Amino acid sequence: MRKFMTAALIALCASAHAQASADYPSRPIRFISISAAGSGGDTLVRLLADRMGQLLKTSFVVENKPGASGAIATEMLARAVPDGYTIGIGGATTHVLLPASNPKLPYNSIKDFTPLGQVGTASILLIATNDFPANNVKELVALAKQSPAAVQYASWGNGSTGHFCGELLKLRTQAQMLHIPYKSVAQIQTDMLGGHIKLAYVDMASGSPLVKAGRVKALAACTSRSPSLPAVRSYDEDGIDFQGKRMGALRWAVYAPAGTLRPITDKLAATLKDVVAMPDVQAKLLELGITASFVAGDELRDMTAVDIAAWKKVAADAGISNE
Repeated sequence: MRKFMTAALIALCASAHAQASADYPSRPIRFISISAAGSGGDTLVRLLADRMGQLLKTSFVVENKPGASGAIATEMLARAVPDGYTIGIGGATTHVLLPASNPKLPYNSIKDFTPLGQVGTASILLIATNDFPANNVKELVALAKQSPAAVQYASWGNGSTGHFCGELLKLRTQAQMLHIPYKSVAQIQTDMLGGHIKLAYVDMASGSPLVKAGRVKALAACTSRSPSLPAVRSYDEDGIDFQGKRMGALRWAVYAPAGTLRPITDKLAATLKDVVAMPDVQAKLLELGITASFVAGDELRDMTAVDIAAWKKVAADAGISNE
């Protein structure tokens, strides 16, 4: 009798799961963003939410939770109910660089998430106010060596990709610059346009529109040239050697909480892949400085594990610790 009841319970659960997956989605889906409203990252999330909603015939509700280099939003996603009704954006900072520089993070970037897929990659942009005395990496390094106390750079938080780009520039050139961590790229933009900060690393999605509008100037792309700003020299070209680490590029990816039913994550992943393949979406991504490049969830998880191991040494060499 016990065996019969156990088998019946298993069959009942399987039937319930199958029914839930078949009916999915039956209500709006929350999409957690690591970026502040109005930023380039926010524009990306809202683009994905709109197109995925059209294909899934439901609505997405974007929830902006910037701060702590994306750790606040990422922890929220990790703790969400794994029912398919909460997903989130993340990438290099949240799932590789923070884990590489802070072993006490409140989430595990491998175990606590189901990757739905990579959306694309983008270089990090080093921007400055138009009156900043340096116009490229060579001039910046000379300025920093001549007047170390005068050069301060902002990023969107300790352990962010921008922070890594700045500290690795210092490590490779022996230039001295003071890091000023901000809560979000949107705050950096506000302070830079207001003249309160002169130099900053920002994501390409947020920085390239400002450069194209002539409101700031671009000094370099970390690490490779961007098709969105092809005239801007890269770190690689200026001799800033990243020793082949592919995570110099900012990776945008979408995740669900670990434990979400496989039929649901498969449906979400297939929808995301279809969205990334849309020509008009790829054109919009390019405007945001993002090169569309879908990578499936299982492959993305394997890449993340390899990248974390590689960047732990880089964090140690550059003295980046966020404990």
